[in-house]
Amino acid sequence: MLSNLPPRERQIVDILYERGASTVGEIGEVLEDEISGSAIRAMLKRLEGKGFVERSQSARGFVYAPSLPEKAARKSALGQVVRVFFNGSPTSAAAALLGMQDNLSTEELDELEELIAHARKGRNS
Repeated sequence: MLSNLPPRERQIVDILYERGASTVGEIGEVLEDEISGSAIRAMLKRLEGKGFVERSQSARGFVYAPSLPEKAARKSALGQVVRVFFNGSPTSAAAALLGMQDNLSTEELDELEELIAHARKGRNS
């Protein structure tokens, strides 16, 4: 899904997830290099056609927002990372995260334990 977008289009979608609904001008302010408003509008139009962005009228003019819920986008991106870097193995990905235990707080480790317990319950039901 999102991982298949060209880098600049992906960057625009990422901006929309971070900032929420934004105008062309607001998107342009965040981009690292100067891009004309017409170039940004063209990319937004393509993204809208691909189903990644929605456009609506507001008091500020047209505003653009991601059309996919952030949770779905995260799941898609994580799935791509697991496929590419961990041979499609969620277990290997989780093991890599747990290998970073020095960077995880006790609360984060407790949360991971709860998620695993919840996943086990769901399987046994």
